Amino acid sequence: MHLRVPPPAVFAICAALIFLIDTLLPFFSVGFPGQIVLTLLLVAAGVLTGAQAVLSFLHNKTTVDPREPKTTTALVTGGVYRFTRNPMYLGLLCLLLATSVYSGTLAAVIIVPAFIWYLTEFQIKPEEAALQSNFGETYESYRKRVRRWI
Repeated sequence: MHLRVPPPAVFAICAALIFLIDTLLPFFSVGFPGQIVLTLLLVAAGVLTGAQAVLSFLHNKTTVDPREPKTTTALVTGGVYRFTRNPMYLGLLCLLLATSVYSGTLAAVIIVPAFIWYLTEFQIKPEEAALQSNFGETYESYRKRVRRWI
């Protein structure tokens, strides 16, 4: 791994930045009808996606700790993993989007793509290399069938 910052910590930093910018620059925020409903839908999507992913890992008796992908003992491809290779990160993204919608800050236009880029470069790509090394052709076949984010 390039950096050993757990993805939930990256999410927390980005969410804190969103709230900090919203607090310091309230004129940089917008409100709109349905804002709370959209926020709640994104929270539900994030929690459900992330929870199913974690439960799938626990069911397959493999690690949920993303800092050491070489310790992975099973390639999970069922459940939500049929639609995205990274449902835990997709869940965090939904929660970050919920934070952005709730605050209404336009800074999210920068922070959310930065979050996606950071996780892709420093977490997902190293994980993919480790999974390729651990599972070879099985992982390669899965990678060709299922998109990285969605």
